Parts: sequence; C-alpha cells; structure tokens
Amino acid sequence: MENFIVSARKYRPATFSTVVGQDSITTTLKNSIATNHLGHAYLFCGPRGVGKTTCARIFAKTINCLNLSDDIEACNECESCKSFNDSVSFSIHELDAASNNSVEDIRSLIDQVRIPPQIGKYSIYIIDEVHMLSQAAFNAFLKTLEEPPRHAIFILATTEKHKILPTILSRCQIFDFQRIKVEDTVEHLVKVAEKEQIAYEREALTVIALKSDGGMRDALSIFDQIVSFSEKNVTYAKTIENLNFLDYEYFFKITQYFLDQDYASALILFDEILDKGFDSHNFLVGLGAHFRDLLVCKEPQTVQLLEVGESIKARYLEQSKISSVDFLYKALDLVNRFDINYKASKNKRLHVELALLQFCNILKKKVLN
Repeated sequence: MENFIVSARKYRPATFSTVVGQDSITTTLKNSIATNHLGHAYLFCGPRGVGKTTCARIFAKTINCLNLSDDIEACNECESCKSFNDSVSFSIHELDAASNNSVEDIRSLIDQVRIPPQIGKYSIYIIDEVHMLSQAAFNAFLKTLEEPPRHAIFILATTEKHKILPTILSRCQIFDFQRIKVEDTVEHLVKVAEKEQIAYEREALTVIALKSDGGMRDALSIFDQIVSFSEKNVTYAKTIENLNFLDYEYFFKITQYFLDQDYASALILFDEILDKGFDSHNFLVGLGAHFRDLLVCKEPQTVQLLEVGESIKARYLEQSKISSVDFLYKALDLVNRFDINYKASKNKRLHVELALLQFCNILKKKVLN
C-alpha cells in the first residue's frame, strides 16, 4: 500500500512563485536578494497557516542558492539546495521556540552563530513561534540580534507579534502576512483536486475555503477530510454534511419568511435547524452574515465583497432585489443586539425565537406607519 502524504505537506510551496496570496511579500523578498539588500533580521507575523514558516524556508534556501534562476528562484540542483531539501543543511538552522525557550537554548544558539557557513554566503537561523521565548531568553538574544556576525541572518516567525519585546521588533524588518482570500484558496484547491484526479464541485471548495478562515494549511486539511468522507467526489451536499455547515438555502428561506411576515414558517424552520444539531448562536451569527451579504449586493461596486460561488451569488443578487435597504439596516441592527445579549440569556432558544418574531415585524411596522 502506497504511503499517503497529507495535502498540506505534499503541496507545500517550494518556490516563491508557488506561495499563495502573499505576492507583495514574496516580491519584496525576491528583490532584496536580487539587489543584495539583505537585512540581518526579519520578522514574519500573521495568522496560522498563511505561509510564514514556508516563506522563511524558501527565503533561506534562495539566499544560499549557488545558481539562482533569472526570476530569483532557487535552482534545487546545487549543493546548497540539495542539502536543504534533504534536511541535512549545515547553513540553514531551524529552532522551535515553543520547546526551546530557555536562556540556555538561546546561549547555545549564540555560540552556534559564531560558526561561519560551510556552503553559501550565510548562516540562516529560522526561529518559529518566537513569541514563546522567555523574558530572560529575549534579553540574552537581544545583543546578538542587534550586532550579529556578517554571515548570520535571523528569520523570526510568530502568530502573536504583540508578545514580542519592542526592542526586538525595532531590530527586525517586519512582514505582516495576510489571511488568504477565499478566491485564491479555491483556485489552489482546484489545482490540487485536478492533480489528484478528484471530482469536485466549486461550491464545495468555496465552503472549505470559508471554513478555513484564510489559512491554506487548514483548507488543505479540511479538503483531505472531505475527500475521505466523499470517496473522492467532493460535492457541496457532502461537504456541508461533514463540516456541519448550515446550508445557504436555510438563510434564503427564512429571509423570505421575514419579508412575507410569516412568523409561523420562520419558527418551524428554526425548529428544523435545531433538530439537525446546529447551534442556535451559530445560526444567529450566520443570519447576520446573510443580511450583510444581501446588503453588499444592493450596489454594483460592493458585490465584489461577496465571498461565495457563482450560483450562490446569483441567489443573493435575486433576493437582494426584493429586500429593501431599510429592512436590511434594521435587520442587521436587530441581529447585532440579539447576538450581544445571547450569552446573558438563560433560555437561548426563546431568545433567538424572539429575534425571529422581530425580523418578521420589521416590514409590518413600516406598513402601520
């Protein structure tokens, strides 16, 4: 039986061109190599799974590559690249600060920094989860970070920049990684699905992208999960079933009930949603997102803010035509107030049902006035 490699590892970017959603950062890093304007310390910060450590590794490998391509990419053929790819490089070092956060660990690193590289021009030190270093370890590291040997470059990565000492931050070039856009995530998942010969529906990949919340690693992990569940046929129905994702259809239906002032149907549909095991608070939050998406469909210049597939987008545009801006403003205000007070409520179901009744009453009040 062939050993399975998870997609997050199998499709981990190996060059700048394969990094998804961080174009400004990869361009800056490539230009710094091309012009030989390399700093001695870099800080990569941002949410989990967006490519911080991956970019650090690509940057380190490219800096020491002995045969750079014309577009400033590592050749993967020279001695330096091969040793890095085989995880036996003596010039590129990785340290996990989560488990090596003491003063002794940093002192050992400082002693190692003095040794010049065996291959390439630089000794590069990648310190992951750097915010986990103790206060004493940060202080011990400070002098070396400020005045390192000419052959040393530090690349620090963290998800919590606010925990790092200002004195450390002031000595680094800081790169803020952004959450990856839904559209970029979907396009990458399409490429993976086609390479793996997996049947897919684009709407299903959009749901996976939304669920991953801007993290490519999470998106690929969820994708593997759905592939196993659906037996290599990633459909929208199977995806929302496995992820316990509330179908858009429920929100379109219940919004129509609000517009029709049909409180009985709204309450029955909410009961059906609860019977399927969905959390009432998540439903309330999802309803607020639905109203927001309807509102952005009211103006052509804001439709681009809608992060859904084409078929769902058509449904939003259709329902937005029959939903007045006044109704959506009031609905958003109501859902926000009920969301804020949700935790204080002792009867959660009744709390949401009261919200549904008030949504049904928005247009009724307008008629009475």
